Amino acid sequence: MEKTSKIFIAGIKGMVGSAINRTLVERGFTNIVGSTSSNLDLTKQAAVNDFFDSEKPNYVFLAAAKVGGIHANNSYPADFIYSNLCIQCNVMQAAYEQKVEKLLFLGSSCIYPKFAPQPMPEKSLLTGELEPTNEPYALAKIAGVRMCEAYNRQYKTNFISCMPTNLYGLNDNYNLENSHVLPALIRKIHQAKLSGDPTYTVWGTGYPQREFLFVDDLADACVFLMENYNENQTINVGSGQEYTIRQLAETAASVIGFTGKITFDSSKPDGTPRKLLDSSRIHAMGWQAKTSLRDGIKKAYQDFNEGNVRL
Repeated sequence: MEKTSKIFIAGIKGMVGSAINRTLVERGFTNIVGSTSSNLDLTKQAAVNDFFDSEKPNYVFLAAAKVGGIHANNSYPADFIYSNLCIQCNVMQAAYEQKVEKLLFLGSSCIYPKFAPQPMPEKSLLTGELEPTNEPYALAKIAGVRMCEAYNRQYKTNFISCMPTNLYGLNDNYNLENSHVLPALIRKIHQAKLSGDPTYTVWGTGYPQREFLFVDDLADACVFLMENYNENQTINVGSGQEYTIRQLAETAASVIGFTGKITFDSSKPDGTPRKLLDSSRIHAMGWQAKTSLRDGIKKAYQDFNEGNVRL
């Protein structure tokens, strides 16, 4: 990408889109346009076509999506599959018609089977049943991966896709109805600290292991892939570091300054025992995450305290 290339970030105000924008601006890119749900409805084909016809971007980061936690996915499955399919179809078709030089599609690690081998390699895609609680969202993302591959084969486009692991960081979602595990922990432990609670209880045994990636590290990976990756196969993006839920909660409590006791309610479900991406392909290309879990939580908690978040 040239510094003056026109770059379109779909979902520029979201956690991932805003991180990609920060990264590009820091590196001197000067011609960035973005979309938010308020200024461009990506589920409307005519609106997307008009936007691409007017702006004529050279590169596209497709970071827009309807996302949420288990509760939201269970409650609104039709919304999740419809909105995400529409966004992907409209943006990719417009990018093809306007002869965009390159497009990067962002998926999710939930595309892999519920019982995929650990760490989860890219080749495990579509080899087993999905996790039922987020199947509609996962199916939409799988369709996006296959769309990239199909457009490349038929139209000789350069559409690539990457699958990030669990994300957290600046501009995260802390709404307890639909947030993910780390922002939910940060908010709840913060509330326990303010209330002076002597203990904070986490669901489950604390033994399940999870991988986390600071969102600015993902943005760095997205720019790296846009400039260095051209294969017609999705690629995983993860830190390669696993933490137990106990380690996660204790680290968050330490950063937040909660001095009470962290306890675990083993009568509550643990969920999947382990969920780790096999990111060996991108690591072999020379990319590695730079932000430690503790440093990332510090930055996220500062952002939370400054009010730059969704509640």
